[in-house]
Amino acid sequence: MDNSFCFGPSSTEYRMVVSASATSLPTNYGGCHLHGTELYCVSPATGEEVEAKLAGGEASTAATSPSTSPSVSSSSVAVSAQPTSVTGCHLHGSEQFCFAPGGVEYRMVDVDTSNPSALPTVYSGCHSHGSELFCISHTGQEVKAELEGGEGAGGETTTSVSGTTLPEGVSCHFHAGVEHCVDAQGNTVETSCAFVARDYKVPLRIGLVFVILATSALGVFAPVFLAGIPKLQSNGYLMVILKNFGTGVILSTSLVHLFTHATLMFESNCLGGLDYEATTAAIALAGVMLSFLPDYIGTRIVLARTKKLQRQSQDTVTPTTTSHDDSKSGMQSRASATDTPPANLDEESANLAKMKVVIMECGIIFHSLLIGLTLVVAGDSSFKVLFVVILFHQMFEGLALGARIGALKTRMGSKLLMATAFALVTPIGMAIGIGVLNQFNGNNPATIISIGTLDALSAGILLWVGLVELLAHDWLYGELRYTPLRLVMPAAVSLIAGIVLMSFLGKWA
Repeated sequence: MDNSFCFGPSSTEYRMVVSASATSLPTNYGGCHLHGTELYCVSPATGEEVEAKLAGGEASTAATSPSTSPSVSSSSVAVSAQPTSVTGCHLHGSEQFCFAPGGVEYRMVDVDTSNPSALPTVYSGCHSHGSELFCISHTGQEVKAELEGGEGAGGETTTSVSGTTLPEGVSCHFHAGVEHCVDAQGNTVETSCAFVARDYKVPLRIGLVFVILATSALGVFAPVFLAGIPKLQSNGYLMVILKNFGTGVILSTSLVHLFTHATLMFESNCLGGLDYEATTAAIALAGVMLSFLPDYIGTRIVLARTKKLQRQSQDTVTPTTTSHDDSKSGMQSRASATDTPPANLDEESANLAKMKVVIMECGIIFHSLLIGLTLVVAGDSSFKVLFVVILFHQMFEGLALGARIGALKTRMGSKLLMATAFALVTPIGMAIGIGVLNQFNGNNPATIISIGTLDALSAGILLWVGLVELLAHDWLYGELRYTPLRLVMPAAVSLIAGIVLMSFLGKWA
């Protein structure tokens, strides 16, 4: 017998009892498990079981148990390719199945399921006998574990977008750059949180940057230019329909897309669970307040300036003479100065309206930047479908924003600048994504928290804008309050259409 020493978790040193005839020793051992009270690990070179004893003593199990059996390495903890335990055990008919890390489902062979309440929910100490995997129940019995749909490690499986091997029936898709997998029953399946190296079709992504740019520009600039046509003013059929379709899009984006995405982010198993369950709602509420405060302060400022301008107008007195005609003319001039609001008053109202649209655009821009980034880093298997969905998404959001920009009473140059910001922001996000393709890990905790926070914040901003500035402003206090039904009905239909279409896209993006 000869000795080799390796380190387990927490730098615990083990003595590997190897044969003296061994010519070469492995640098790590995996599949560590218990036989009674003795710990054995599997040599990756030969597949043989090697007894592992705590250095300095004969009993290796004093500090270990089937649930804590380590893998050992010559320098650090080795990560075994096979599971060391399976959890979440459940029944399919008369057979028991369990999940390994990464969502891989195993069938536990020859388990008596006549008394379901006595079945273990966890098997530990998983190890190999040749090419077969065995795990240990709470009674110490070895149970063979087969991949669902096949024998041993050769069972029929599928591969997730991130490259994790998944059982048949599990489907995966990307939500804001983070992979989300569900089984056939719709239950969320945990996936690996490690960085996954992928081969991306970079030329395709670079070319589609310009497609997104053209689509975003078409969506946002079209309403701006249409609003400048005299027959298509803001109270005309087309502009009312576009504005209300946009309102529906904004409302759906805030709740179905952004709020849902943020919730999925904060529920990720890679975060290990948050102590505060209402994180998404709290951040969204902060977004609501960030929208409300400048809106309220801006309104107060405009009202104060309006009153000041009105007082100045009333204090303006046209000089009069003793002539009766001149006196009459002076009275008319004074009446005219009182009844006609000064040009500065209209300018203040226009500035307030512009500020409200800028608040809306801020929420959309945060969201669009993330869309561009996370679209590019999506795996190739789902990229094309996701791209088509984002294409429609950008068109609809562009129409929503462009309709509000077009209705502003401000210079055309200012309108075009606001529209250009929206048209460019998603391609900029895509360019950033292309630059970090080989480093981006959507399941990194810092990435999840960052994207989740921005999504939730944008959800709150757009929720305030959609409900207060758009829906309530138009329908309760604006033009649709007294508009004839022949215009109200198309507006209502377009509002619902915007909500439904954007919510439908929420299935994929």
